[in-house]
Amino acid sequence: MPFQPASRRARLLSRSPLALALLTLVAPLAQAAGTDPATDPAEPTDLDKVQVVGQRYLPDYAARATRSATRTDTPLLDVPQAITVVTDKLISDQAMTSLSDAFRYMPGIGLAQGEGNRDTPVLRGNSSTADFFVDGIRDDVQYVRDTYNVERIEALKGPNAMVFGRGGSGGVINRVTRQADGQSHRAGSLQVGSGNRRRGTVDVGDAIGEGSAGFRITAMYEDSESFRDGYTLERHGINPTFGVDLGERTRLQLSYERFHDERVADRGVPSLYGRPVETDPSTFFGNPDASPVEATVDALDAVIEHAFADNLSLRNHLRWADYDKFYQNVFPGAADAATQTVSISAYSNSTTRENLFNQTDLVWETATGGIRHTVLAGAEFGRQVTDNLRMTGYFGAPGSTTTSIRVPLSSPTTSIVPLFRQSATDADNHGVARVAAVYLQDQVEFTPQWQAIIGLRHDDFRVELRNNRTGATLRSDDGLLSPRAGLVYKPVERVSLYASYSMAYQPRAGEQLASLSASNAALDPETFRNRELGAKWDIRPELQASIAVYRLDRGNVAVTDPADATRMILVDGQTTEGVEIGVAGRITENWQLMGGYAYQDGEITTTQSATAVAGNRLAQLPEHSASLWNRYDFNQAFGIGLGIIHRGSIFANVDNTVTLPSFTRFDAALYWTLNPAMQLQLNVENLGNKRYFASAHSNNNISPGTPRSAWVSLNFHF
Repeated sequence: MPFQPASRRARLLSRSPLALALLTLVAPLAQAAGTDPATDPAEPTDLDKVQVVGQRYLPDYAARATRSATRTDTPLLDVPQAITVVTDKLISDQAMTSLSDAFRYMPGIGLAQGEGNRDTPVLRGNSSTADFFVDGIRDDVQYVRDTYNVERIEALKGPNAMVFGRGGSGGVINRVTRQADGQSHRAGSLQVGSGNRRRGTVDVGDAIGEGSAGFRITAMYEDSESFRDGYTLERHGINPTFGVDLGERTRLQLSYERFHDERVADRGVPSLYGRPVETDPSTFFGNPDASPVEATVDALDAVIEHAFADNLSLRNHLRWADYDKFYQNVFPGAADAATQTVSISAYSNSTTRENLFNQTDLVWETATGGIRHTVLAGAEFGRQVTDNLRMTGYFGAPGSTTTSIRVPLSSPTTSIVPLFRQSATDADNHGVARVAAVYLQDQVEFTPQWQAIIGLRHDDFRVELRNNRTGATLRSDDGLLSPRAGLVYKPVERVSLYASYSMAYQPRAGEQLASLSASNAALDPETFRNRELGAKWDIRPELQASIAVYRLDRGNVAVTDPADATRMILVDGQTTEGVEIGVAGRITENWQLMGGYAYQDGEITTTQSATAVAGNRLAQLPEHSASLWNRYDFNQAFGIGLGIIHRGSIFANVDNTVTLPSFTRFDAALYWTLNPAMQLQLNVENLGNKRYFASAHSNNNISPGTPRSAWVSLNFHF
């Protein structure tokens, strides 16, 4: 594990991990676990040194601490922010292969379709294709990520530019990857099942020499299909890591990942009469053979940590990443009830990006007058070079100007391949974005009951965008000042109550750095302000619960001036209010669970266009959503899993004209341990074969939910 001063390790080990709380809601869980929530455990004792020789047990579905939320190693209980963590154990138990699988068990987080070519979570009413991080570093190109090298997936909710910089309008998704840790790793899995799924993974690692160095390699290959006609998926990844102690106080960690994903861009079905069109769930609208997606990622990380003393440490993380993304799609538009036809259009888009980021954090632990401080001072520098090219699909003979055709609703799969060339408005851009940021944060412990966190970050964010077609260049230069403040009260050691305020910005270049125009380049960035109250409860070290109540306001939305069509003005755009409840961990030694509930209400507050009218509900935001996964082990050999997922009805678009109905789905699993080195696992998704619609991109791009499906996994150790 990364080097930590002995005194800090002792304090972290002496505290329980985060468990979020609403006492009246989860008291029955504590009673079921045989604990008394009113009992205040003995005060922890600081030790000069702790040597961990081994441990009987760590919770499988619960996480104890995080670095991502504060950039310091902090127990989740002490973080004044709603956080949901999906661990590698839950990923394995549910045979998850993508982030979208994990989002189902993150209260307050939904999933948009992403045009069938990218991850698009909806965080507190804000959809994003760029708010992704790997080990705390930006990973913002549009593609579909895998779970093969993941130790855990973290959803850090609410805008928090103090930690993550620009973007993060509703929060961020951070993947914590598996690293060389000097331990022996010998594991793998083989998976086959519905949709012709064929997948294999491997995780191998060991110490080198006397144990001061180690390596670890995770790898994956998948070749699958789907219940959707014409859909295929092939991807592979490999992630070798190497770690070495450069003396007693310094550690170097190196990592390289090569990931490649090929799939069909599947944009689902159109709508008719305000609902998704009635058709067989397998029906493909468009041409699957002419809708390829390819994404390749090469990334190199170098992390060096040095402890000057037990209370003063330095951490530097350098990440270089090269992305190459291309997709082409022939997809459905509006359906016509009179003719019983649907329009088919097409376009292609290619993006290359080279990211270079460096983060430096200096952490100082000190005490003044009995008050403890964990002071963070840091800087981040980054450069992103992006090229993007879009082309429109034209149907007919060469030179045709026809950009869409109509096909029967009864037979919407076409073999017609359009010709692709640039239209008068298609993008052909070269952009360079630069960021230089400094930040300062203090985590203060006034008494064992009262803590606070206060921080401030300044980003100098500059973008230069050149239109290759005209030679015109646009520039923007934003100085972003991002505060964060939180107060934590712990009436007993295992319960925390908190209040927090945070904000973030979205510059006019947009989340994909290609949205600058002559009309918006001079405008201030959009703002996102989050106010949150919450409670967290470690019912016991193996069981955690939480509740958060929040309000998130979006401001500085650019709209056309009603009095002057040549001007843009800034208005308050939308607001989201909600309640999130989460629980994770073990009820008993044999019974563990992961679940949550969210109530969300979001609306447009100022009319922004003919479709985004004040009072309209935000797109793809259910009022009620809930999930619960249980695993129960009868003995050392046999176990079962049972899950339920509910999502209320949502609007496919902010115009509120098309509704995706609510649904409730059940999943199940069987676990059979053949011997200590081999386990057989059966996962069944949508046990009741429920017909539902999982996500949308627009009124006419709606994804049917997966019918009943089953996968068998062989998990082994060697």
